[in-house]
Amino acid sequence: MDLFEYQARTLLAVHGVPVPPAALADNPEEARIAADLFGGPVVVKAQVRTGGRGKAGGVRLASTPDEAAGHAEAMLGGMTINGHRVRRVLVVPASEISAEYYLSFLLDRASRTFTAVASAEGGVEIEQLAADRPESIARARIDPRRGLTEATARKLAAAARFPDDVTDAVTGVMLRLWDAFAAEEALLVEVNPLAREPGGRVLALDAKVTIDGNARFRHADHRSLASRQDEEDPLERRARERQLNYVRLDGQVGVIGNGAGLVMSTLDVVADAGAARGGVRPANFLDIGGGASAEVMASGLEIILADPSVRSVLVNVFGGITACDAVADGIVAAFTLLEARGEPVDRPVVVRLDGNSAERGRRILTEASLPAVRLASTMDSAAAEAARLAATGA
Repeated sequence: MDLFEYQARTLLAVHGVPVPPAALADNPEEARIAADLFGGPVVVKAQVRTGGRGKAGGVRLASTPDEAAGHAEAMLGGMTINGHRVRRVLVVPASEISAEYYLSFLLDRASRTFTAVASAEGGVEIEQLAADRPESIARARIDPRRGLTEATARKLAAAARFPDDVTDAVTGVMLRLWDAFAAEEALLVEVNPLAREPGGRVLALDAKVTIDGNARFRHADHRSLASRQDEEDPLERRARERQLNYVRLDGQVGVIGNGAGLVMSTLDVVADAGAARGGVRPANFLDIGGGASAEVMASGLEIILADPSVRSVLVNVFGGITACDAVADGIVAAFTLLEARGEPVDRPVVVRLDGNSAERGRRILTEASLPAVRLASTMDSAAAEAARLAATGA
């Protein structure tokens, strides 16, 4: 479960991570009052579970309470960021910053361990920094049995080239951030930027936290982190109501697969293919599990195509218990169902079928002659085609 920034900051503060004061506002007047109480320039930040807020105008500096209220009104008056509607804003005193750093801990599925990531260059897109200047980012694997030790934290700080006069402060934040990551059973905790003030103090100015929903039964306090009905992403809510495993991302290629492992692999392959197409990325995670009935497939396509950011769809299925011919029948029937609902498929759908009855499944789709459907023989070729279609709109 991804947390809003205001939730993430609160969670990190409980574990001793230094964060500046902030006030949550549901309307412009509350933003005005908060800015007046802080008594100086403030930053008004849209609260959405996605990145790219700054580029979308969701982070704005205000010099006066009236200006803060104006920014809040603009954000709360219908602004969407990557398809996420802004329904609350966070008002934070503006900080004087002399340097920006980056810290995170994450579950590394590939290596089946935890990974710490640090850089003395924060405030930028870490993925782009890793691509352009990989030497500026330091990583360390963390033994879950021992956790993060002070020695490992200092070694990581040195590898990330933090200045000597800030190493003690950064090491302390790193240890507290690990405490939050481990205690809350998180999948990701990220601070970007970790800002250094002119006096040497460091503060987490922004925070991103993803907690493991499968561990929720061990954390009764996590129930308070559940969204209000009006804060929850409407597509995720619709998918949950239909018992679909769907997570909205911020890309352009909708992804449907059967099995969480296959879907995760598909996301990686789409991201790799999209890197050569101007940074095209997956738009969602959607696992239909073992069921591929017409209704399930129709629900999946309906939810994915309701995301205006989606420009193409990739259906990647490996037939096992559910054979590929049944999946193909489900796709054909899903197109018919959506047409009958007045929601015809209006974007290209690339389909890759492999495994049990794959040849028969491909034949069913070929004979159906669905204009939107393109067949691919491999996962790599399917991802490349979906990325091409998303990039060109062809």
